[in-house]
Amino acid sequence: MNILKLILFQAFLLFFLSCSNTKQEYIVELNSNWEFKSENDKEYLPASVPGTVHLDLLNNGKINDPFFRLNEHQLQWIDKLDWDYRTYFDINDYHFDYDVIELDFFGLDTYADVFLNDSLIYSSDNMFVGKTVDVKKNIKKGKNELLIKFKSPIDVGIEMYDKLGYKLPDNANDLSEIGKVPGNKKVGVFERKAPYSFGWDWGPRLVTSGIWRPININFWNNFKINDLHLTQNIIGDDANIKAEIEVLSSLENQNLNARIYVDNNIIASELVHLTNGKNKFSIPFTISDIERWWPNGMGEQKLYDVRVEISHENYISKSSKSIGLRTIELVTEKDSIGNNFFFKVNGIPTFMKGVNYIPQDVFLPRVNNSNYENIISAAIDANMNMIRVWGGGIYEEDLFYDLCDEYGLLVWQDFMFACAMYPGNESFLKSVEEEAIYNVKRIRTHPSIALWCGNNEVLSAWENWGWKEDIIENQSQEVADTIFKSYDQIFHQILPDVIQKYDNSTDYWSSSPSSSMGVKESLTSGDAHYWGVWWGKEPFSTYEEKIPRFMSEFGFQSFPEFSSVKKYTNPSDYDIYSDVMKSHQRSSIGNSTIEEYMSRDYNVPESFEHFLYVSQLLQAEGISLGMEAQRRNRDICMGSLYWQLNDCWPVASWSSIDYYGKWKALHYKTKNSFEESILSFHKKSNEVIVHFVTDKLESQKLKFEIHLKDFSGKIHNKWEGEFLSNPNNSKKIYSINLSMINEEYNYFNDKFITGTIYAGNEIISEKIEYLTAIKNLQLPTPKFKYEVNIIDNFFEVSLVSENLIKNLFIDSMLEYNFSDNYFDLIPNQEKVIRIKRDNYQSVNAFKESLNFLSLYETY
Repeated sequence: MNILKLILFQAFLLFFLSCSNTKQEYIVELNSNWEFKSENDKEYLPASVPGTVHLDLLNNGKINDPFFRLNEHQLQWIDKLDWDYRTYFDINDYHFDYDVIELDFFGLDTYADVFLNDSLIYSSDNMFVGKTVDVKKNIKKGKNELLIKFKSPIDVGIEMYDKLGYKLPDNANDLSEIGKVPGNKKVGVFERKAPYSFGWDWGPRLVTSGIWRPININFWNNFKINDLHLTQNIIGDDANIKAEIEVLSSLENQNLNARIYVDNNIIASELVHLTNGKNKFSIPFTISDIERWWPNGMGEQKLYDVRVEISHENYISKSSKSIGLRTIELVTEKDSIGNNFFFKVNGIPTFMKGVNYIPQDVFLPRVNNSNYENIISAAIDANMNMIRVWGGGIYEEDLFYDLCDEYGLLVWQDFMFACAMYPGNESFLKSVEEEAIYNVKRIRTHPSIALWCGNNEVLSAWENWGWKEDIIENQSQEVADTIFKSYDQIFHQILPDVIQKYDNSTDYWSSSPSSSMGVKESLTSGDAHYWGVWWGKEPFSTYEEKIPRFMSEFGFQSFPEFSSVKKYTNPSDYDIYSDVMKSHQRSSIGNSTIEEYMSRDYNVPESFEHFLYVSQLLQAEGISLGMEAQRRNRDICMGSLYWQLNDCWPVASWSSIDYYGKWKALHYKTKNSFEESILSFHKKSNEVIVHFVTDKLESQKLKFEIHLKDFSGKIHNKWEGEFLSNPNNSKKIYSINLSMINEEYNYFNDKFITGTIYAGNEIISEKIEYLTAIKNLQLPTPKFKYEVNIIDNFFEVSLVSENLIKNLFIDSMLEYNFSDNYFDLIPNQEKVIRIKRDNYQSVNAFKESLNFLSLYETY
């Protein structure tokens, strides 16, 4: 009798559970058993997903490394073909019985028709837009085939180019000649695809296709939280939060329980009503006694974990977000100069110290989690608080923004438009709007998001590069009006409307650079890109004269270090004007401009290796001069973002970190120039003006010591004094009249200035400065000793010299970067640097691998 009752109870329980659809949401990533082929092939080859055609061809031994020597030029056939990708997967009875089965495409690059079991379920034409497709009616029990047919982006682009009816301005960054495009047609602007894949003045021409982000299968019953957005209003120490929730439901007229947890503590609960289809509702709650989220250098990055749970009987759908509680405001008010441009963070005007960022590889799926961790931590190590995601790349991976949240790196986020005018047909504009909505909703909750910007240099190109005049002269005023109407629709209507609707707490800036919406750039209003240095061949000292309200781009090129160059060249290529070195230099004035600037300030080395090294010193000196000038003039300028942080392939470029992750001299120099407090020397004819610049939020009584020393360390002059440092301030603290020291023209050729700021006995800042051109310095033969010790997981190198050693560069067998490098070693003053070590590496092996190079050896 008891056994019969137990059997009946189990049968009833099974019946009840099956009727109430208690099976929870389930997600499977389709990342295995993929294969691919071109339209000309009969046999499929193994493929990786996420991936690209180029990487799959490389992995199958069908092509050579696209980055080695001139191989890029031999691979332009790839983007002229259509490519098929397919996989097979099984669906069992258990999963087939879910109410809803979806295929979730996070990113297809770019023109693709997707077939499930021979049925067309989705067509993609925008690599920046994900798509979720309900496939319940197309999927079957047992074996299923998923086939994705990618069309040639060049063929599709040519078709759109030919249909336009007029010509858009010539986009020099579209390297169609290298790409061997029929008629040299520049088709990139017609495609919602990463612009830089068509080439740039620092990037290769390798136009990709493929499944560049994951594909998932989603299984769910009853309902699913489809989107969660958290808005905040901070009043005093309390944050009033509103959870805006979007729920998809297969239920009709059901009341459900919704609960909100903050750091695993329930904080709000409501009864919500769902109908079949899409449901939107909001739940308010308050977090009291908040800890604010601060940018790097200003405080901690407290993140609150917010989780929403909606339940019905035994079924639960969950969604979580990490939020930081802060206020960020872009201030663009009129003042005595023009219109200012600065950010207030938690009510505090904040000088932005940062950089422009491009994608880390032209083959995006190759960028892994460690690469993201390394690049963001490198920005933080260099004392940055802002990173600009430039508009010619991609809307970055979620991990990128997660790391910016975690480390306190504010994000200036461009939409993906750069250096081009765009078509304005209905389908293009509709795709742009869909792209904007998708990506704004995806990343808007991140506390690091500080600004949305419509484009990079599009307005400047139209107004300042001769584009408008050329169109009027060679086509017509009517065509020019049509082209600018498209600009107006995209950047003055569609994008700001999307921001207003989906993220109205974040400011929108229509174009970088510009003075205001639709008004071209100036130094007196808005943000500026200053390229008189480099493109205009102006001296670096121009940075001390041309001070904008916010410098969002400026830069100078250098080569990677020799160990990096050896990875993509042969010894026969070791000449900056060899075919290979010229190909890995995409600026039209590149190598000769580096050489010209070098001859102004340095003795140009004959050795190829030494030339690479001095190019980095040149870049570091020039750009740090600009950084410090902008920081000194913070009453005018409130931001310094140099071009650029990183590379997407091995190349001579404006980067401070090369493709292989090696810090250039510029990155080390940036670390010093972006410290919280700096001593800065401004040389003007026979005067050196000494400035103290600080981001500290409190006053300090400080003292300074300035020494004039010769290269043996002997002190020839000394100046000292005290001053009050005000919060968030730049202050002139002293002036040295050089003509009062000595009027001989070569007196300073063997001397340098050291400056030190003290708070009591604590050193706040140190600085070295030279009083003549670097090429005039009479450097002595380096005499130094060093020791190596193991400290935890690091090798520690201690160095002491008898005389000045200029720009000592230390290279080792390790792929990691030293804590400092390319530094000046002051006589009789110990310098200690560190580098990460792997556990198996010995001191002796490390010491034997060390190589030392200083400026003296290049003479």
